Amino acid sequence: MKKLLLTIAVIALGFTANAQKAGFNVGANLGLPIGDASDLSSFVLGVEANYLFEASEEFLVGPSLSFVNYFGKDVEILGVSVSSDANFLPIAAAARYMLSEEFSLGADLGYAIGLNTGNEGGFYYRPMVGYNISEKVMLQATYSGVSADGGSLSNIGLGVMFGL
Repeated sequence: MKKLLLTIAVIALGFTANAQKAGFNVGANLGLPIGDASDLSSFVLGVEANYLFEASEEFLVGPSLSFVNYFGKDVEILGVSVSSDANFLPIAAAARYMLSEEFSLGADLGYAIGLNTGNEGGFYYRPMVGYNISEKVMLQATYSGVSADGGSLSNIGLGVMFGL
């Protein structure tokens, strides 16, 4: 009986340890537009939710859903000041590789649906480096972009993710 209880306890602790790495995460990031995007927007704000599954002890994968807003600059066209934001809803696959207890490398790849008029959306990519400041909080440095026919909007950003 003692062996059975010990076996059950070890298995339960194993599942608990796995759940601390994988699971539901939410976060936000702030970015600076670069390339073509810097001509049209002043800064970028995004929010993200993902659910990561443990593929191995070091490798996590899962779906990711985000909202990204490129805040438009005031641009003068024919004497009229025009400002337009670009809004995207990226739907992506997320992958994270744990280099150590503190550091991780990752990427999100998918499609960003354009939400505002005239915005067709496009291929979404977001490589990142993460640093765990606690068991449930990660700081991220990212480069993200949406690539479509005729150009791309991209930014470099800093963010924070919270494990729930």
